[in-house]
Amino acid sequence: MSAAAFVAPLSAAAREAGQETGPGGETVYELRIYHVVPGKLDAVLARFRDHTMKLFERHGMKNVAYWTPVDEPQKSTTLIYILQHPSRAAAVDNWKTFQDDAEWKKVKGKSEENGKLVEKIDSTFMTLTDFSPRLR
Repeated sequence: MSAAAFVAPLSAAAREAGQETGPGGETVYELRIYHVVPGKLDAVLARFRDHTMKLFERHGMKNVAYWTPVDEPQKSTTLIYILQHPSRAAAVDNWKTFQDDAEWKKVKGKSEENGKLVEKIDSTFMTLTDFSPRLR
């Protein structure tokens, strides 16, 4: 998994808009791109729809939005989504507790009984710019 962190202080406008959380922490957004094994996209989407999204919320990750590309070749093999974390440090903790979750391990194991679903995951952590519309 590759990850790139963009670290930039939030503007006064962003802080006033309530986009900063806690002392020294700032909200970060995580863009994740799943490169899915050919023929397995429906299984990945079902796993997210039925289990993963709820588990993310349980572990402090806010589901912002999910997309699939419109055009091939990515249409059949790509899931793109954004999560919101209270801070970069919280993101590390959120992922650790999620990966250690017994329910997640069970769901992942069952969904991968016939082989791996995802070939590669790209992850990029982002902060809002001072001119970005506020996210709800």
